[in-house]
Amino acid sequence: MKNSVHASSFGALAILALAAFQAVAQPALPALIPHAAWDCGMPAGIPAPEGGNLIFEISIPLDRAADIGATQYGQRRVAVGRAGSVTGDRLTAAVMEGALDFELTLANGTIEIEQILVLRADDGSFILARNAGTGAGAGDVRVVMDFEAPNASAHAWLNSGQYVARRELDVDARTLALRVYDVADVPVAAANAIRIAKPAGVPAQPWDYRHKGADEMQGEMLIQENVTLAPSQSVGASKRGNRNIIPITGGTLSGRIAGRVLMGGADYQDLDQPATIDARYLWQADDGEIIIVRNGGVFGALAPTFEARVDGPYAFLNSGRYLSSNPGMGQGGVALTFYESYR
Repeated sequence: MKNSVHASSFGALAILALAAFQAVAQPALPALIPHAAWDCGMPAGIPAPEGGNLIFEISIPLDRAADIGATQYGQRRVAVGRAGSVTGDRLTAAVMEGALDFELTLANGTIEIEQILVLRADDGSFILARNAGTGAGAGDVRVVMDFEAPNASAHAWLNSGQYVARRELDVDARTLALRVYDVADVPVAAANAIRIAKPAGVPAQPWDYRHKGADEMQGEMLIQENVTLAPSQSVGASKRGNRNIIPITGGTLSGRIAGRVLMGGADYQDLDQPATIDARYLWQADDGEIIIVRNGGVFGALAPTFEARVDGPYAFLNSGRYLSSNPGMGQGGVALTFYESYR
């Protein structure tokens, strides 16, 4: 009996030792050099996040994960978050409802990720995270986290540093998870790095909103919308200005498209003069088609853009040029009118 116990113990120790050896011996993943059109804020290279220190984990249940289809930029999927949580030694927070996760898959397998989420720390401070990720394939996608925390808060350390996350999207379980690492001390070796490639002739998805041309004028009415809103989430003075966020909870559409505004996204305002808005959200037409909407700029010069299925009934939105009225009073929020643009 004693010999049996000793043998069992020895076997267990051997397995543990082998696992430890394999963990040490396994080479670190090479850095990813992002494509210049989607540099993720780390153009010199994105290290493997696991080489850094895990600082917190983000867990978000999903309201939906919608396959938009092939758009002008590639194969698009959008996930919309419900209220979630952040846990870790350096930050404990809630994830506010309405987080957006935009996933783009290109013809050569390259993945591009954009995320917009708002955190509410235990002290009541709001923190905006707008993140960009990439990978040569689905097996190794790295998301560079970019935080805007109040300069005067205990969370101002998030405004600097280098943070990279692993993203896990489970469509069937309707969950999105991010493991966030501090990679400031992780070296990036260009010698064995993987360079992200993109197919030729495909337009790059934009990071900024479209800016109205000085000679553009309002033409025929396109859409009237009423957008319902939740109370503001004020970040306040941060690294990019005085940030204020107004969550979008729903709404209605009429005009050339009839449908509704879906819950998710927000107007991510910069209140520094001249004040600008950058509204990111989704429409769902009465036939079920989902359209990505972005409306940004200074007041008096708002220019909406759209992303819709290229073989769908609203593909005309992808290449059109449009202008928006300023937000006016609406039922439960604001009312806007979108117009054709002409010169």
